[in-house]
Amino acid sequence: MGRGAHETSQTSGTFACCGAARARGPFPYGSAPRLPDPSRARGPARSPPHGRTAGALVTALRVERADVVVVGGGGAGLSAALAVAEAAAREDRRVPVVALVSKVYPMRSHTVAAEGGAAGVVGDDDSLEQHVADTLAGGAGLCEDDAVRFVVERAAGELYRLERWGLPWSRTDDGDVAVRRFGGMSRARTWFAADKTGFHLLHTLFQTSLRYSGVDGPVRRYDEHHVLDLVVDDAGGPDARVRGVVVHDQHRGEPLLIEAPAVVLATGGSARAWGTSTNAGICTGDGTAMALRAGVPLRDMEFLQFHPTGLPGSGILLTEAARGEGGVLLDADGRRYLADYGLGPETPVGAPVPRTMELGPRDRLSQAFWHADRDGRTIPTPDGGVVLLDLRHLGKERLAERLPLVTGLAKQFAGVDPATEPVPVRPTAHYTMGGIRTDARGATGVAGLFAAGECASTGLHGANRLGSNSLVETLVVGRAAGEAALAWSRAAGHPGADGGAAGAGAGVGPASADGEVVDRAAEIADRYLAMRGRGTEPPAAIRAELGRVLDADAGIYRDADGLRRALATVEDLRARYADVRVADTNPVLNTDWATTVELGATLLVAHATVAAALAREESRGAHQRLDFPDVDDVPRHSEVRLDAGGTIEVAHVPVGAEHDMRVGKRPITTPMSFSAERGAGS
Repeated sequence: MGRGAHETSQTSGTFACCGAARARGPFPYGSAPRLPDPSRARGPARSPPHGRTAGALVTALRVERADVVVVGGGGAGLSAALAVAEAAAREDRRVPVVALVSKVYPMRSHTVAAEGGAAGVVGDDDSLEQHVADTLAGGAGLCEDDAVRFVVERAAGELYRLERWGLPWSRTDDGDVAVRRFGGMSRARTWFAADKTGFHLLHTLFQTSLRYSGVDGPVRRYDEHHVLDLVVDDAGGPDARVRGVVVHDQHRGEPLLIEAPAVVLATGGSARAWGTSTNAGICTGDGTAMALRAGVPLRDMEFLQFHPTGLPGSGILLTEAARGEGGVLLDADGRRYLADYGLGPETPVGAPVPRTMELGPRDRLSQAFWHADRDGRTIPTPDGGVVLLDLRHLGKERLAERLPLVTGLAKQFAGVDPATEPVPVRPTAHYTMGGIRTDARGATGVAGLFAAGECASTGLHGANRLGSNSLVETLVVGRAAGEAALAWSRAAGHPGADGGAAGAGAGVGPASADGEVVDRAAEIADRYLAMRGRGTEPPAAIRAELGRVLDADAGIYRDADGLRRALATVEDLRARYADVRVADTNPVLNTDWATTVELGATLLVAHATVAAALAREESRGAHQRLDFPDVDDVPRHSEVRLDAGGTIEVAHVPVGAEHDMRVGKRPITTPMSFSAERGAGS
């Protein structure tokens, strides 16, 4: 899309940046500065009065405006953008503008890698209450009941919406939508499109968004634009308010401020931090780190799901659908070992039973592998012990119909034809169940800031996600967050929304391109651009060491010694990152710089994750402590925050409590502190 499209219905321009640059630490990820009181009167939009101080890298900053900014072009981000676009189509008023910003082309978003399906109640033998009950049971006491019900009640409606938009759901012989069994689900309720559900889902959302992304349409796409950070007033305080996002246009090689009263973070998870992971290289925790720096707590970050069937070495996912279709897991002696680790009784081969053996919850299957490996029942390989996923009894025809992607992946990356021989598999880091604390509609507590998808923690998944609940969450919460963001933008009286009429009682003045906001945005861009052409520490070495220590000490089972070792390593890596080397100084399509920026976010999120794991002294769901094997009587969420000095604090709050979502409201329990002083640069 040409840049002129962005200038059609929203004011844009290039501003010189005023004021003296703040003294800054060695790197962008230090503590957030105390920002001015947002309640002061704001005048109309104005240009900053003069240029920036000598030595500033950003001497001019392009500014564009939108009603809503959505960061991320995957399932949750596209759902949010479409919610705004559809509202525009329904209403006879000025078309709202949603800026859809993605660091990759949307069809490269990680949603495309989802294979198995999306859960929604359709069968006569199923019910909403049963879906709720299964989800609560899988979450091991940490689910928020209101979030579970919110998603479950809207799930099938979103899946039918995708069908109307053209998603080719697999069908039964009589033409009905086919559903398959998934682990932890008591009924077959997972809709699927063979084993390429994520691809078809993302393609359907993306092609639908194209209807709204013409020159005069509401969706303005910023493909291959890297969001560096949020601009937030009173970050960490009770009056925190988002003002927009600072973006790097990778093609022009220049920074950009997109000013908006509402932002939806839909940036995906952070499991790429582990050395072996199913996640794409882009799953680096960008939005999660932004929210933490803005003062939003991260909830339940210690709960990282390990998928039981990844290919050794690469970590490539072989979907749970393979077991839902009847695949079985065998140990080195060809025995179905799961019954020996509490997942029995053994079921007939090819006739899976819900919540039993291969269809048990993912956390239980990965834990069973861990025990089998230590009992000498796995097959040694250079990439660690493996067990075997046996699909031979399904036959070539069924594999071609239901599991074509699994078949292709096994052949290409393991050199195995699953129709004729078992496939070696082992657990691999897969899904971030914790994330940015939100309510069921994506609100974070920072005025105007919302989050959806894997980067958010709504309380749906608790301590263990059930397979196929996450895809539908991206749809339901993504849409809800988009609707809520548009409502906030209109209530805030943004000049681009409803002609500038402020909503009664909104308590927020109209957004404006005032010099103070532009100046802060330029300072953010400065800190990141200063990384180029400096430093001595190789980023690849930092990245490799992070993956190694997380694999070793923050895996399926943990203990205090390992977690303290991991914490010390992450702190040291963050200190080294302050002098990270970015040799390439080219401003255009500089992947050396971009991946190093991502690494900073990953390190911060990894620090929060390990600190939360050390602070949770119990075993629950996907978080298992060898030194604390029991489950606490009272389930509590962990909440991780950054204090004003950049120190990570972890506190615990009761599940189901009426939480005050304001970010300035402190936890009700005494926090544990984990010094981040040596990591002020990340």
